[in-house]
Amino acid sequence: MTSPQRDPGAGDEQAVPEHPAAPDDHDSAAGRSGSPLPEGPPASIDLPNGPPVPVRPDLPRDRDPERSTAAARIQQLLGGPPVYTIGEVAQLCAIGTDVVTMYWRALGFPDPDPDAKHFTVTDVAALRAITGLVASGQVSQQTAQNLVRAQGHSMDRLVLWQTEALVEDAAKRFGLDDTSARLVTLDRLGELAPVLAEQAEYVWRRQLAALMSRIDREVSLSHQGDRVEQQLPLERAIGFIDMISYTTRSATLSADDLSALVQEFESTARDVIASYGARVVKTIGDAVLWVADDLVTGAWVGTGLLASMAEHDLPIRGSLVWGRVLSRSGDVFGPIVNLASRLGDVATEGMLLMDDVSAALLQESDREDDFLAELGEAMEVPGLGTVTPALLRRRI
Repeated sequence: MTSPQRDPGAGDEQAVPEHPAAPDDHDSAAGRSGSPLPEGPPASIDLPNGPPVPVRPDLPRDRDPERSTAAARIQQLLGGPPVYTIGEVAQLCAIGTDVVTMYWRALGFPDPDPDAKHFTVTDVAALRAITGLVASGQVSQQTAQNLVRAQGHSMDRLVLWQTEALVEDAAKRFGLDDTSARLVTLDRLGELAPVLAEQAEYVWRRQLAALMSRIDREVSLSHQGDRVEQQLPLERAIGFIDMISYTTRSATLSADDLSALVQEFESTARDVIASYGARVVKTIGDAVLWVADDLVTGAWVGTGLLASMAEHDLPIRGSLVWGRVLSRSGDVFGPIVNLASRLGDVATEGMLLMDDVSAALLQESDREDDFLAELGEAMEVPGLGTVTPALLRRRI
């Protein structure tokens, strides 16, 4: 996703104003790590970058706006009922309503009704925290928007994946239909939410630590003087795999069988890729795009995927290319990504194709005896010129 060309929040980067002191009988800040989910709306709440903000008193504490278990669970998750309009949120955060809308869209949510009480005290706390980074000059408005968009996109995928896994679990363990399984899952999510939230933070810390280590290692090994200014910044092995005849095969499967097929394919791919130290960039239906930090690792991953998928009776084809890429929004871009995609398209079942340049580099590595790359006939690739494919195999 491309970044917006205009900085919609410019001019709103100002300090959060002081607010009147709230009553003393306030609860702890919603969303604070380790705090239990609140039973009901507090009288006031302590927010980052400002004094406590009183909760609107016009909703009685003993009244649930919606008589449903889901509504009660949602209020627990969000630290209470919605009590602020977008205009009130903007005033509390000392920003314009257009900036609130910008962040809300970046999270992946539709524009709220300007007259509806849509936001909670937790929303105000989160918005104050991110706009505080902008006001203090730590990040730009556009960077803050990109950070929020990254979280919104990632968490949308995360909660969907987790919920579908729980629905499937309920259906299988209790012999339920899909609707009943979803009702059971809704009821369970409240008690599981604290554990899932803790695990999300734990994994985030682990992933960030791993990324910091990779960056540190890569910078220490780089030779800045050798780099051409126009080059893309990162050297990576890019790999594609996709299932053969997936469309035909999936058309004949039941919902349960299709779910099992997709899960087996993706789980096998992720396990193999991770086991060698490479990383999944994204899954696209019946295809997986992955990256490795060096070409030899990429070769082990690609050939390992062929072997593992064959053991699971999952026919695939794939490609592997070495070169420079640009990493943005959790994705990778560049000519070699397009080349890997095109090579994957011309491969047939059980084949892993490289380009001749990548094959030559692999043969020059200290693990050349582990792999065999057989050159084929040159072909024209639209937009990329003449390419000579090479069939990659393990020697052992």
